[in-house]
Amino acid sequence: MDKNIKDRVEKLRKVINEYRYRYHVLDDPTLTDQVYDSLTDELRKLEKKYPELKTFDSPTQRIGGEPLEKFEKVKHRVRQWSLNDVFSFEELKDWESRNRRILEKKGIKSDFDYLVELKIDGLKIILDYDKGYLKQGATRGDGVIGEKVTENIKTIKSVPLKLEENINLTVTGECWLPNKELKRINKERRKKNLPEFVNSRNAGAGSMRQLDSKVAASRNLDSYIYSLEEVRSNNGKEFKTQKEELKFLIDLGFKINKEYQYFENLEKIKDFYQEWTDKKDHQPYGIDGLVIKINFKKYQRELGFTGKSPRFAIAWKFPPERVTTQIKEIKIQIGRTGALTPVAILKPISVAGSLVSRATLHNEDEIIKKDIKIGDTVVIHKAGDIIPEVVEVLKKMRTGKEQDFRMPKKCPICKGNVVREKIADSKKNVSSAHFCVSENCFAIERERLIHFVSKKGLNIDGMGKKIVEQLMNEGLISSVTDIFSLKFGDLKPLERFAEKSALNLIEAIKKSKQTTFEKLLFGLGIRHLGEEGISLLRKEMENNQTKLGSKYQKMGLEISQPTDLIKFFGQISKEDLFQISGFGSRIAESLNSWFKKRGNQIILQKLEKRGVRMEKVLSKSQKEVKKLEGKVFVLTGLLEKLTRDEAKNLIKKEGGKVSSTVSKNTDFVVVGKNSGSKYKKAVELNIRVLKEREFLDFIKE
Repeated sequence: MDKNIKDRVEKLRKVINEYRYRYHVLDDPTLTDQVYDSLTDELRKLEKKYPELKTFDSPTQRIGGEPLEKFEKVKHRVRQWSLNDVFSFEELKDWESRNRRILEKKGIKSDFDYLVELKIDGLKIILDYDKGYLKQGATRGDGVIGEKVTENIKTIKSVPLKLEENINLTVTGECWLPNKELKRINKERRKKNLPEFVNSRNAGAGSMRQLDSKVAASRNLDSYIYSLEEVRSNNGKEFKTQKEELKFLIDLGFKINKEYQYFENLEKIKDFYQEWTDKKDHQPYGIDGLVIKINFKKYQRELGFTGKSPRFAIAWKFPPERVTTQIKEIKIQIGRTGALTPVAILKPISVAGSLVSRATLHNEDEIIKKDIKIGDTVVIHKAGDIIPEVVEVLKKMRTGKEQDFRMPKKCPICKGNVVREKIADSKKNVSSAHFCVSENCFAIERERLIHFVSKKGLNIDGMGKKIVEQLMNEGLISSVTDIFSLKFGDLKPLERFAEKSALNLIEAIKKSKQTTFEKLLFGLGIRHLGEEGISLLRKEMENNQTKLGSKYQKMGLEISQPTDLIKFFGQISKEDLFQISGFGSRIAESLNSWFKKRGNQIILQKLEKRGVRMEKVLSKSQKEVKKLEGKVFVLTGLLEKLTRDEAKNLIKKEGGKVSSTVSKNTDFVVVGKNSGSKYKKAVELNIRVLKEREFLDFIKE
């Protein structure tokens, strides 16, 4: 091949990528779009003529070939969390106080400073890079399992296909649709008599889930990267502050939102919040609040996570949009626990970019407190920007034709008895709730089934609310155990099911049989026990230094089957559960009584017979936990038997820590071929040096 052609291709790639970076990351174009398109077209033609010159990171590879049949489910390398929300400065101060108390208990005096970023209203994306090349892009999903959307991620021109360093890492960020693009797309959809997207967030999420990457590319999506989740390569980076981490992301070639600010304390954030409350509606992207992170990384590590959120970061949401509408009627909704929830049926109104026709009224006490009547004109907003809620009644708008509402004495679905119970929330506020006590209520079982198959439950793809109801109406399922007896022949004759969709659902059910302790427990829908409680429970069980963990270890159980749960909870008292930090008496009582009920034990037995299994819950012995705990290793040079990542994983598995620099705090330096300055420094500081074979023997010992 002519060397001039190869040089021309490399030059084209370099110039096109530089232009992409300046235009889509720095917002500072140096070429016109026509010139850029012309260069790209020339490169595409050369790569077609000389396919051996085509590379994975070429600018021509941003748009894939044939559409996918479906998205592959992938397990995240690093678990993904969601932020807790606050809506006032007082709540923000409470969050800071809680964090101070946690560190004080660990003997750490804290002096917090903060990095504050805009909370972009988009879709979370998780990007994995290997040796600097983009290998995978995924959606958040349930935080553990997401969908692989690499082909669509590659169409986002602000996402680098190749980083400035040959580094292995995972980053997270936000994919968003520019507001001007939403207007353009909706204009095109109007011409084709298609329904319009209600907001840029929905349009962006829909674009990312297109099986044809050409459709995603046509939407001109953008991105901001905001977090470095994990660095896996041999030049592993460590940062003292969140600010340093953002700077590193910029150096790698990522686009970050440059409106972030550093603050020495919480008080100084108030003005910034007010400034952006006023400016948010005049930006090219949607913003729904501020993300506030403790800046010092050591404090972040010490604070860690709850069952579902980081303690060191929080979202201060902007005030929700408020609008007025009218209550046409009040209906009753039955939940999986049998709770009767009154729901206001509203005259449809647009709130925060979506059309709302229903709003929760919570319970009878709330209706009485707010003096809500059928026919009232009311103010509504989206609580947490998600759930429509009635804020107040405009009593001056009453005509006298409004009607009082009373909770029913019989279940509107099964006509079973309804009882009233007093319920105390986490803040000890007491209110009354109504429950259907019938054991054969269709509505309760339907909600239980929907909960069981949901993303946070067993995550049975393709089994949504309508399918669950259809299968119940056909008499094919009446409880969660029936799901695993469904066969292809049961589904194929049904409306909504073709051969392919029936096969896909049977395959999804089969796949869901291999699940986790967390997902099965969540899917069972035990009252008062949520994600965070389940996470706390597992941590307690795995730690043999706690009373519960010690009991679990002595039982000789390795929970992996549904009936193992019966054996375990049969030997655990309410008092044992109540001692778990974060567990109240309600959770302990509910968990304890659920496993004592014969009906629930039969459900678990049937699930086991039908093949449902969990990943093992192992109790870690003190010896296993402490083997290399507190020991700091540095790796240098080329190892022959292990990759650098494999060596790191061996150390971390045994509780050790891997550092990138040699210091007086280093315990061991593992050396391979061509070791350089790190080896010399280890000798100078009299630090023990291990060759690869010695290191492997040391680990075995």
